[in-house]
Amino acid sequence: MRRYTLFQVDAFTTTPLQGNPCAVLPDARGLTEAEMQAIAREMNLSETAFVLPSDQADFRFRYFTPVTEIPLAGHPTISAAHVLVEEGRVPLRNGQATFTMELSVGVLPVEITSRQGNVTHVVMTQKKPAFGRAFEHGEIASVFGLAVGELDPRYPPQVVSTGTPQLMALVKSLDALRHIRPDWQALGELCRRGEFFSAHLFCLGGFGPKADTHARHFAPEAGVAEDPFTGSASGGMGAYLVHHGIKPGPRLHIEQGHLCGRPGEGDVEIIGPPQDIQTVKVGGPAITVLRGEIILP
Repeated sequence: MRRYTLFQVDAFTTTPLQGNPCAVLPDARGLTEAEMQAIAREMNLSETAFVLPSDQADFRFRYFTPVTEIPLAGHPTISAAHVLVEEGRVPLRNGQATFTMELSVGVLPVEITSRQGNVTHVVMTQKKPAFGRAFEHGEIASVFGLAVGELDPRYPPQVVSTGTPQLMALVKSLDALRHIRPDWQALGELCRRGEFFSAHLFCLGGFGPKADTHARHFAPEAGVAEDPFTGSASGGMGAYLVHHGIKPGPRLHIEQGHLCGRPGEGDVEIIGPPQDIQTVKVGGPAITVLRGEIILP
């Protein structure tokens, strides 16, 4: 029998059972792609992260939702980095560490901060944002059970990708965000027609006094109804806000998950001017809540 060590980590929080849970296999050598997908389906979380050797970077990361592999993901990166430090695979020096990860979209750096040997913050660098197709407000509002007037008319719903194409839409208020009721069939059709992976709706402000934004994220095509905290989309959201002049940046404090019972917080840093953003960094804390083994034939 083959035995694989598995961790479950809650990302973008320091409180167990909040933030976004992710399963991490820190040594996934020997697993086939089909087995990785089956494990992700078994864990039934938004994503499961698999760490593998790389000849291009320090590690290769692969991310699977319950139904598909995705090219870039935020909370699995935060979670996997947290585990690699806890397991001694990434050494700390003066409370700091960096490593590179190979993804299908390229090689990207990860930065880690710790205190007294415990990881306190993980930051992932995402790809240069690409601003894609814009949509009419009415088309988007109807899919999410909103009145057209509940979307901010000044800024178009738009696909943004920092590695994964996702729809960004600015909602006028936290109350409107609270009352979103997606039409799942219509949303799936919109994702396919618009050639984006998932939808990120957000408002300015939030539950906490430091919050620049509060968001909700929906990914039915990935087998995820609502994602508690979405690091990849947070990067795209930050780029959208600065690009359109809604927020000056370069740093934003973000919230997500409160409206589905798993509150989380993180931060986004925008590198470069609004019309030529070079990269986006997304960071936050994490905490391990489970250690175990997966036993396979």
